[in-house]
Amino acid sequence: MIEYVKGKIDDLTPTTATIDCNGVGYLCNISLNTYSALQGKEDGKLYVYEAIREDAWVLFGFASKKERELFLHLISVSGVGGNTARTMLSTFSAAELATLILDGNDKMLKTVKGLGLKTAQKIIVELKDKVAGLALGSEGASTNGTLSAAPAINSEVYNEACEALKMLGFPPAPVAKAVKAILKDEPDLKVEVVIKKALKML
Repeated sequence: MIEYVKGKIDDLTPTTATIDCNGVGYLCNISLNTYSALQGKEDGKLYVYEAIREDAWVLFGFASKKERELFLHLISVSGVGGNTARTMLSTFSAAELATLILDGNDKMLKTVKGLGLKTAQKIIVELKDKVAGLALGSEGASTNGTLSAAPAINSEVYNEACEALKMLGFPPAPVAKAVKAILKDEPDLKVEVVIKKALKML
């Protein structure tokens, strides 16, 4: 079992990170929170969860143990797969998500793509007693509204945000419309902030 991968960040997108470990590149699926933690760095360390199936071996990578722990709790709930859990951890930070579960806030949870009301309520019932410790502290804290805007070429941000959202399972047309609307109002946003905003619109 792989506990973590550590090495040079060979490639980084809002949904994936490739870590070069002594010449071997490990492609990990990541959340937006982990993307923000790695952005701008040459080297990185990701705590890993291995999803081994008959047709694929998929790695999920997390910048913190808290985020991985919450991911594992989420996928233990029937009806919540790895991609849905990753989308949840891209929409909210680990601390925010744990707080929503503790508070029984099914209305906010069901705003995540792929989650219906019944599944949101099931998550709350099954995980409420398991996530108390994850709702405290700032590790993996949300970057919503806290990332300073940086100069960017709008077309690059637009394309990267659209591609990331499509990889998360959203249809192209609504994605393009949402991202375009966000960048029209706030053209200097970083790509991860655009994606976070779009996740709450789609």
